[in-house]
Formats: sequence, C-alpha cells, structure tokens
Amino acid sequence: MDTLQIIILALVQGLTEFLPISSSAHLILVPVILKWPDQGLIFDVAMHLGSLTAVLVYFRVEVLNMTTAWFASVLKQQHNQNSRLAWWVIIGTIPAVIAGLLFKDIIETDLRSPLVIATTTIVFGLLLGYADKVKRHTRDEYSLTLKDVLFVGVLQALALIPGTSRSGITMTAGLFLGLKGDAAARFSFLLSIPVIIASGVFKTKDLIESQLPVDWALLILAVALSAISAWFCIHLFLKLINRIGMMPFVYYRLVLGCFLFYLFI
Repeated sequence: MDTLQIIILALVQGLTEFLPISSSAHLILVPVILKWPDQGLIFDVAMHLGSLTAVLVYFRVEVLNMTTAWFASVLKQQHNQNSRLAWWVIIGTIPAVIAGLLFKDIIETDLRSPLVIATTTIVFGLLLGYADKVKRHTRDEYSLTLKDVLFVGVLQALALIPGTSRSGITMTAGLFLGLKGDAAARFSFLLSIPVIIASGVFKTKDLIESQLPVDWALLILAVALSAISAWFCIHLFLKLINRIGMMPFVYYRLVLGCFLFYLFI
C-alpha cells in the first residue's frame, strides 16, 4: 500500500466505523473502484487502533466514571448508574465474542463476498429505518435492563457478518427498545470499546504469527488519520442525530447496496 492508499482508506474507515452504514462495505468498494489490492492484515490492525483511540478519547470522562464505579461495585458492593452501565457494556459484549470465536473462519472466508455485503447493507438498512419510524424514543442508556442488554448483545453478534454494521445493528436494537437516537448511539459507541479491543488483540496475534514486515511510519499515519476522522464523526453524529434521525443513513445504505449489486452481479 502506498501513502495515498493509506490516507484514503484510513479516512474512509474513520468516517464510516461509527456511522450505521457499514465500514466493511466501504473498504471493499473503494479498492474495487480504484483497482487497489486488498489492504491486508497490517491495515486492519491499524484501523482497530485508530477506532479505539477515537472512542476512548471522546468518551474519556464516561469511561473513567464507569471504570471507577465498576471497581467499587466489585470490591465494595457499591452500585450506581455508572457501575450498572459498565456491567451492561461487559455483558452486551459476550455474545459477539462467543460468536467470533465459534465462526471466525467462516466469517473471514465465506462471508466476505461482495454480494453478501450488498445484501446485508440493504436488509439491515431497512431494519434500521423500521426501528426509527415505528418506535417511540424516550429512554436513555441508563434505563436499560439486563433483558434489554442481552437483546442488544445478541443482535451485535450479527455484525460479524460483513455489511451489517456493528454501529448500525446496535443502534437499531437500541431504537427498538425505545432509546432516543443519541442514547442509542452513545450505548453503541461504548459497547464498541471491548469489541474493538478483542478484535484488535486477535488481529495483532495473527499479525505477529504471520511475521509480515511492518512499515511503522505508514502504520502510525493510518492510526492517526483513522482516529482523528472517527473522533469528528462521533462528535458530529451525536450533535445531529436527534434532529435528522436515521433515515438519511437508511437511504444511503439502500443506494450503496444497490450499487454493490450493480458492480458484482
């Protein structure tokens, strides 16, 4: 990968990772259009580091409060809304981790087909639109119950299928539970932290075992660009989502899915 390819793909990843539009669809589409080779394992590791940096920096106060409250709940049996939210993030991650361990090989081979991605982009886009239109959205993330969190966690496991969009499916689940748009987004972003860490650890392990040569300068550039663009994406999304709703992203997914079908059928 040359420097221009790194810059463009890092910006695409950063701008799409936390929007409900499927970063995997874009990372397949852009190289196909520009006739670039697959970005490879090193780029995957860089993107995970960039996304993790962005969400941790943006939610640094919330993460610190949740972490402190979680330790107090474990060590001193002191519980509050922050400790409960921390437990919900942990519990909501378990289904995705289990599914990832069980179906890793299938996901990385059979399900990376462009036609699979086109299908999931459209189907889960329509589901997002349905959740946005038919439900009353009055709750915040602190009102979630264990049953709610298990529902979100199980749906999050579906995001292992490329094109589903982890952010998209968890926001869809939140909207179905009656969360306000920004609340569904905040819980989705917090829920991404352990998932990105887990996925990054597995990818890093694969990278170490592959003994691929690493261009550290380009790797750092990719991490920085994806982190900066992802931070701005999170910030603008949370500012605008209660005003614009999810339908612009639904329409975008429908167009993107149809375009992928056009390219690959």
